[in-house]
Amino acid sequence: MGKILIIEDEDLIREELEILLSNEGYRVESAAEFHHVTDLVKSFCPDLILLDINLPDRDGYRLCADIRSFTDTPIMFITGRDTSMDELYALTVGGDDYVSKPYNVPILLARIRLLLKRGKAGEQTERLEYKGIRLNLVSGTLSFKGQETELTKTELKIMYYLFSHTGEIVSRMDLVEFLWDNQIHIDDNTLSVNIMRIREKLSGLGAENLIQTKRGMGYKI
Repeated sequence: MGKILIIEDEDLIREELEILLSNEGYRVESAAEFHHVTDLVKSFCPDLILLDINLPDRDGYRLCADIRSFTDTPIMFITGRDTSMDELYALTVGGDDYVSKPYNVPILLARIRLLLKRGKAGEQTERLEYKGIRLNLVSGTLSFKGQETELTKTELKIMYYLFSHTGEIVSRMDLVEFLWDNQIHIDDNTLSVNIMRIREKLSGLGAENLIQTKRGMGYKI
């Protein structure tokens, strides 16, 4: 169902959350000490982080900012601090949700499910994969068998459209309309040039046969 990391220094609350979430079917890990929490985040790779604000060594705000420097994993603050300024600051430094103690268990579980669902949807949106070839929409790259190549903005849009229509024949007109929003002055040859450059980059990755030309109809992957 997902992996959840608990970063909470109050033993009773931490143990309560561990039991509650384990009983719901989640795989749960807790921070036993707070000097190397970011290392635990990197090694455990959670799908969701539950984070307190009042922690030893450094507060949850600073820790949230540190975590945000290397991952977009959803972070839910669970804390006894309940002012609007606390909540605003928590969201400003990168938190995704804010729950005050004492929390209502059914509502907490519902919000956890929502964040986990949102996180998975975000991952699916950021990366598309077909036949082992990955298209990363955030970094604008194509990767295959450990190799990676960068795409221009237009090339990225072409690949996104093709990846979104795998197994279908995409007409040149559909691509032109998607790329340039019906700008009729665009030379049709511009699309051909971009397709050629994408094929060269795919060839460099060892995936030269990904894009097929269907004569008189368009392209297909």
